[in-house]
Amino acid sequence: MAAGITGEKIWIDGEMVDWADANVHILTHTLHYGLGVFEGIRCYRTDDGRSAVFRLTEHVRRLFESAHINLMECPFDQATVQEAILECLRVNRLPEGYIRPLIFIGDGAMGLNPADNPIRAAVIVWPWGKYLGEDGMERGIRAKVSTFSRHHVNAKMTKGKTCGDYVNSILAKREALLDGYDEAILLDTQGLVSEASGENLFMVRGGILRTPPLQTILEGITRDSVIRLAKDKGLEVIEGSITRDELYVADEVFLTGTAAEVTPIREIDHRRIGEGHRGPVAQMLQEAFFDVVAGRNAKYDHWLTHV
Repeated sequence: MAAGITGEKIWIDGEMVDWADANVHILTHTLHYGLGVFEGIRCYRTDDGRSAVFRLTEHVRRLFESAHINLMECPFDQATVQEAILECLRVNRLPEGYIRPLIFIGDGAMGLNPADNPIRAAVIVWPWGKYLGEDGMERGIRAKVSTFSRHHVNAKMTKGKTCGDYVNSILAKREALLDGYDEAILLDTQGLVSEASGENLFMVRGGILRTPPLQTILEGITRDSVIRLAKDKGLEVIEGSITRDELYVADEVFLTGTAAEVTPIREIDHRRIGEGHRGPVAQMLQEAFFDVVAGRNAKYDHWLTHV
């Protein structure tokens, strides 16, 4: 397990096991071929002192949809996985943190056909702060347009959150970091803006909020949340194609995702975005988002599942 990530218990195949004992065989099929699915979910401490998982039902539904897309039948139902997530938070005494449910193919047959290898499931929770840094949340981050393209919609179905797909993200992210940036922005195979390595993307120009359409991007749950919050604030939201140079002349660009939450971008490819710091729309939507997860917006209480 990576340094700094540790806990007491992990739920695996229906049982809570000690953190150090949650191991798999070296011939685990997903380890070799990447066919597995996962989710990233956050639990927040709300203002009333309780803990709540943000949009738990939607995340677990997407996990099972990803498994269905990939011809994987989970041996547990959605209700069981949801309860396992809540129980993991309880037994690890974690009031706030990150949640990683995983459905994967176990060991048995090797080769591209997993045959009758068991479909297994696990839930891991751990503390995790701001993915792109506290400073990035306030000042904005630096990003570059990657030399790697996002998956073509028929090369790998893009609505599944599939383990192996993230090799593409890792390559783009590492390239960006090696070049001195914080994050990568990927174009699709037509050369249009798709998403970042692990986040959806928004831009603001002339008071209009724009984001790429769902064709080649993951249907982000934080993305959906921000669109709804933006409409609450009276913003016009357009889901449509965005070109690379439109980003350069945008008033604001920001990213959304479970890990990144709402993170502004202050520079892309050595070009300053807007005023070169977090803009008013990003700040407004950050505040609206954190009001929701802290339980300060009764309209969206149904998005919170209390532990």
